[in-house]
Amino acid sequence: MSGNQSLCTHFTFVGFSSLAELQPVLFIVFLTIYMSTMGGNLIIGLIWGTPSLHTPMYFFLVNLSFLEMCYITSVVPQMLVHLLAEIKTISVGRCAAQMYVFSILGLTECCLLAAMAYDRFVAICHPLHYSLLMDPRVCLKLAVASWTTGVVVESAQTTWIFTLPFCGTGRIQHFFCDIMPHFFCDIMPVVKLACVDTSHNEIVMFAISVLFIMTPCLLILCSYVRILVTILRIPSATGRSKAFSTCSSHILVVSLFYGTALFTYLQPKAAHSPETDKATALMYTVVTPALNPVIYTLRNKEVKEAFQRITLRSTHRQMT
Repeated sequence: MSGNQSLCTHFTFVGFSSLAELQPVLFIVFLTIYMSTMGGNLIIGLIWGTPSLHTPMYFFLVNLSFLEMCYITSVVPQMLVHLLAEIKTISVGRCAAQMYVFSILGLTECCLLAAMAYDRFVAICHPLHYSLLMDPRVCLKLAVASWTTGVVVESAQTTWIFTLPFCGTGRIQHFFCDIMPHFFCDIMPVVKLACVDTSHNEIVMFAISVLFIMTPCLLILCSYVRILVTILRIPSATGRSKAFSTCSSHILVVSLFYGTALFTYLQPKAAHSPETDKATALMYTVVTPALNPVIYTLRNKEVKEAFQRITLRSTHRQMT
């Protein structure tokens, strides 16, 4: 670090500055999506009050809904403010806080999706032992392990990042403090602003990120291979359809989550640009959390019935 460089105390997001005329429209679109996402996940939380849904599957779903609300809230409100502000700055401390929350929730979601896949595996492949293998204590342990893994791993990574000295213009080619690395590309917008050589640390951090993101993915794949084999052995078409329907919502959510994550990680250098980074980031920070409650409410008969009962009870109370 040369002596004539001054340390950054603030970062400036480039954000959607190239779309200056469309920023008010983007504000309305993202605000609508944000409010819809929060409302959809709150509905799932209210449904947890239905005793018939006090099962492992819905226990994990409530965890996922809470996580999604925190996940989208860590990014979108600040993005909305910056869409209306001329100067899009953030202090180093606030950037660190955002990265802590965002990265912890991202890895925790990977682990929760793996726990949900295990739940479906036990339900379909070992139905007679389901209540024993997935009792409340086991579910609680899986949820605690998911959250603990996210907190420990990502806290260590983010803490390392913000022990670095930052200097230069402080301009970040993004709309939030992202922590997602890419193959063959610049690893992170924030780390690029460091005044010291971080190449060796970046390799280690990249390897850890891939390990802890791909391990849950492999567990999910293994679970669904076993599930598929079991479903194909069911003699009746009705039985196969019913068994598959219990997994369809989770498969869609996993496909959305890992589809965008893998696209981000495996993006070739030729296709890499700040614009594609922002478009991909919008998928996993805004679109995916918005679609998850829709998938679980519209494609799940039990959830729809529980929601209808809650609505009827609320209407009846208002009338009386």
